[in-house]
Amino acid sequence: MSTHLSRKELKQDNVALKVEETTHFLVTHRPLVMKAGIAALIVLVIGLGSWFFISSRRDARQQQLAAALTLENAPIAATPTNGAVSFATEEAKSNAVHKAFNAIISENGGSEEAYAAEFYLAGLDVIAGKTDDALKKYDHVISGAGSDFASLAKLGKAQLLFALDKSADAQVILKDLIANPTPMVSKDQATVTLAKGIAATQPEEARKLLLPIADEHNDISQSAVTALGELPAKK
Repeated sequence: MSTHLSRKELKQDNVALKVEETTHFLVTHRPLVMKAGIAALIVLVIGLGSWFFISSRRDARQQQLAAALTLENAPIAATPTNGAVSFATEEAKSNAVHKAFNAIISENGGSEEAYAAEFYLAGLDVIAGKTDDALKKYDHVISGAGSDFASLAKLGKAQLLFALDKSADAQVILKDLIANPTPMVSKDQATVTLAKGIAATQPEEARKLLLPIADEHNDISQSAVTALGELPAKK
């Protein structure tokens, strides 16, 4: 795969990368994901996997971010395979990943790469149950990053708020995203997230949101179909 892709090409390849990176993360961190029990974990992978991971290596900051992502993808193994990076324990890997992303933030404050790193660390805070820290990081990204990463941070924050039983606040954020979509968070994606968030308390409203998207037969429609299948039967 070429490492010199245009911004347009990167956006067009978002869907495949989202699936690949999200699947890898959930499989690798399954015990932690099950413990956390919230969907916000997926968001951090969406942004990093789809926008920065294969972007041009000509920029030193992007190289640094790509290197940090490589650490996150490294296996836990006693002996490195073919000279690849690996870690003896999960703790060693976590320490290295945190160090790498914090270095990006401290050395490149204000850059999109720094906000990407902070966005990633917010997701790790979610996994660790440090929800207050995660919310602070999401808010910082929302207030300072460009529209792409700000929208992803809003999506992550909304999912976390749903998990914290703060549905009203989550809905405000998602309705804003629906009204103001970005290349990274489409109107349909925000709508499906909203529907999933209210499904338990407002199943019929969720159904109304999901049905038009499920009929579109696009990349987001399958998620809508799955969410519809999880709703209680219509009375």
